[in-house]
Amino acid sequence: MGPPIDDVFPIIDNKLDLVERSFYHYRMNTKNTYEIRNKLLAVTESLIYQYGIHATGMEQIVKETGISRKTIYRYFSNKDDLCAQALLSRDERWMKWFTDSSLKGENPEACILEMFHALKSWFMSGEFRGCAFINATGEISDPTHPIRIIAKEHQQKIFSFIQQLTEKLDVNKPLELARQLLVLIDGAITAAMMMNAPSVADDAKEAARLLINNSLIQR
Repeated sequence: MGPPIDDVFPIIDNKLDLVERSFYHYRMNTKNTYEIRNKLLAVTESLIYQYGIHATGMEQIVKETGISRKTIYRYFSNKDDLCAQALLSRDERWMKWFTDSSLKGENPEACILEMFHALKSWFMSGEFRGCAFINATGEISDPTHPIRIIAKEHQQKIFSFIQQLTEKLDVNKPLELARQLLVLIDGAITAAMMMNAPSVADDAKEAARLLINNSLIQR
């Protein structure tokens, strides 16, 4: 015979309670891990954008986040890994903002021109410090470095987005036009930073309009 039924229920209750407590601790640990990692990425991204990768030290990251160096190294293997992941986070957020803003246009040409309107609003913000990925490329000389690869992939994403729009235009060479528009965007970002002149976005927009008009297939 097995144990009396009254003795079985407390055992089951204890096991269920143990499972519930284990699941609760798992959820809390997962939440804490997510929050700590996100805080490290956000603060690091802000620091390297404002001061640069080389000028931002681990002590500054520790001070700004309040997270110990030992804890940081549980999440990231070294400073380069942390900076690379921070740039990946920025890439995802920036591309979403840029594409969403650009796609407000009513047609492909309007979407392309809307890019420069979005850039101007960015240039006018107090947080503008140029392109984080161009800046990072200037600091890292090794083209095989993870940060350089992330920067290159970011540039490729912008180009691919532009190309998707130029392919929808009735133009002779959509690929060539996409390259020219990318040069305009990079040039506008660099000029706006160096000259502190958000209005260069307007000049780039007019240049883009001319490029599109000159590329249209003549019927």
